[in-house]
Parts: sequence; structure tokens; C-alpha cells
Amino acid sequence: MIVVDASVLTKYVLREENWIEVRKRLEEEAVSVDHVVKEVANAIWKKAVVMKLEPLEIALRRYQVLRMLVAEGIVRIESGLQYLDEAFRIALENNVTVYDALYIAQAMRLGATLVTSDLKQSRVVEKLGIKVCYIP
Repeated sequence: MIVVDASVLTKYVLREENWIEVRKRLEEEAVSVDHVVKEVANAIWKKAVVMKLEPLEIALRRYQVLRMLVAEGIVRIESGLQYLDEAFRIALENNVTVYDALYIAQAMRLGATLVTSDLKQSRVVEKLGIKVCYIP
């Protein structure tokens, strides 16, 4: 089982460098916390609206891909509330955001590998003795 964070799911949906590596990892049983959908949707919006790097039609298609990943169970979504107490402690003790710490807490509790494209987060995960797969 793997936990996927927003950085790596964004890489996949936006087809950024190394997105094929993410696709290979998504063939495993993948899970994430519920705010991952909001974070990735925001990244799609930012690329199209703020950065003006692609047309709105492409952004809508990317958003549909994101929704399909969840609807078809390729990425199973869990409520982040069940991990919040542990995540808050992890955030305080390791100088990471609560958002990032939620993925860490989820991976810790599930005994899963955290798949991320966030180097700082991957270092914290390693320090905590959790399995991590860093995809730059």
C-alpha cells in the first residue's frame, strides 16, 4: 500500500517531469487524505488561471482525470480528521505544514510507503522511520 500526497498526484495529473514514475506507483493500492483532491484541483487552477500556461479546456480535462482517479478507486480517499491529532504533533516537532503532516501520519498509521515529490517532506519521513518513495 502507498500513500500519495498532493505533490506527486499533481505531478501525475499535470504530466510534469517523471509523471510516468507516478503512474507506475499508482498501479499499487493507493490511498490519500481527502484534502489531496482540493490541493491538486488548486494546482490545476493555478496553472491555467494564474500562470496562464494552458487553456481552461485543458484544465477542465485535467480536473476530470483527478475526479476519475478518485471515483474509480485508483486513489482511495480517507478523512484527514482521523489523522489530525498525530499530524499536528508531527508538524510541530518537524517543522512541516499540517497539510504535509497529514500524509505522514496516514502513512505511519497504515504502515504504508509515502510517495512524494516534496524533498523536505521525504527527509522528515525518513527521519521518522517511515518508508518513502521520492519522485523528483
